[in-house]
Amino acid sequence: MSPAPLSLPREPGGHIALVGAGPGARDLLTFRAATRIAQADVIFYDRLVDPAVLDIARPQADRIYVGKAVGANAWPQDRICALIVAQARQGHRVVRLKSGDPGLFGRAEEELAAARQAGIPVEIVPGVTAASAAAAALGEPLTKRGETERVVLATATCRDGDGLPDLAACAQPGTTLALYMATRQLDAVHAALADAGWPPATRVTAVASASCDNQKTLQTTLGAMRTDIPAQGIANPAILFVTLPKPATEKAGAANPAPALLQIG
Repeated sequence: MSPAPLSLPREPGGHIALVGAGPGARDLLTFRAATRIAQADVIFYDRLVDPAVLDIARPQADRIYVGKAVGANAWPQDRICALIVAQARQGHRVVRLKSGDPGLFGRAEEELAAARQAGIPVEIVPGVTAASAAAAALGEPLTKRGETERVVLATATCRDGDGLPDLAACAQPGTTLALYMATRQLDAVHAALADAGWPPATRVTAVASASCDNQKTLQTTLGAMRTDIPAQGIANPAILFVTLPKPATEKAGAANPAPALLQIG
């Protein structure tokens, strides 16, 4: 992959691009993402970025690893922000390369704020998010007419001290619930959905490392997922799809049916 560079005027104070590397496979990069990587003077890249993506960069471009893992703080966010701003101030074209899409659970807000506060031009280059890649890997759509007509994206790995999002509010009939980084929170996810009234037979599909050579998939249920997912070696980075179909009466077109699947007790 060697895209022809697009025109990007060099700003006196440099430029920062928050670039989505997609879910893993290099050929899922967008053309704009590949172009920004090919133009970069400095690339700061995450732990989950496929090293093959960096082959697109110019040989003289600096490549700086700033990966973070849960519980590890070798690269705290404020340090990353300071570094990308410092490089842009030297007139460099800086790429902050993030897995997936920078605007989805990618902590883009801190880096955007740092660039804007410093008066440095900044852009977001969207990437293929893991939920889309995982569904494609399964050969299934994220929505199915008459069954699931909305998609809710939520993370199960929040800031230290924060609880899960309100999954009960998200878990409405007719929904595909896509949970990012959820394999460490299986007990909490199960409790939240069970308390919302969803039965043990509710379909759950797990996809780890979507689009990568080591991709794993598993079809299970809400009742069995806490045992099945660890037993099959499914671990983050992973997506859990919880399928919350419309009740049969609603599919048939009944007027304002009671959400039977959400009745508790």
